[in-house]
Amino acid sequence: MCNPSDGIEGRDRAFLPGVIHSGRRIGLSRYYRVTANAALCHEGQPMQVRSIPPWTSQGVLPPVNPDNPVGPDRSPYQVSLVDIVLRFGDSPERQRILDGFLRFRRELHAAGFVEGFQWIDGSFLENVERLEGRPPNDVDVVTFVDGASDVAIHKHVRAILDHDAVKAEYSIDHYFVESNLPGRILVAHSAYWSGLWSHRRSMQWKGFLQVELARDDDEEAARHLNKAIGSETGR
Repeated sequence: MCNPSDGIEGRDRAFLPGVIHSGRRIGLSRYYRVTANAALCHEGQPMQVRSIPPWTSQGVLPPVNPDNPVGPDRSPYQVSLVDIVLRFGDSPERQRILDGFLRFRRELHAAGFVEGFQWIDGSFLENVERLEGRPPNDVDVVTFVDGASDVAIHKHVRAILDHDAVKAEYSIDHYFVESNLPGRILVAHSAYWSGLWSHRRSMQWKGFLQVELARDDDEEAARHLNKAIGSETGR
């Protein structure tokens, strides 16, 4: 059971200027810990991988759950790699992009980048075929990687750090963020990408996705993609 008060002592040590929470005044430090924990809970359970929400009538992922717009069920939606393949691998152009994404993840894993997560965005997540009458050209990805400083910068790693080469080879507009950066710098990077990806260029509000960097689902996702590609070529 997930309790927003987990890890918080029953008595506040610093009862400084406070706020009202659950009908009583508590110190600000405790308030921030309670609300931060609550953001990780949903109906008494830890936040888990969820299904990808359907497109809105505007052809984008919703930025929040419209039934609970202030709840934790919001962008970036934590989803599985398999669900991304099943949801978006429905055309040859999208399958080509997904194939590049999975191949690039294999390169990341081979280079020692195995812990962290990825934010996924761009026209690939939109109904761009209807919105703009074209298929997506690539997929936008930011990899938040744990322990990047411990990975040897050899030739192989330098290759996957080359933005233009990665885009040409894998159809990914890719960027790295090290999760072990100093707090303020990490927050600044996260706020930049979240702010940039929460809107289309038209300023339309939208959502994006998050997947784990771990290789747990990669083989299954590749099997589903190969099956979809086979179905397309067999038509």
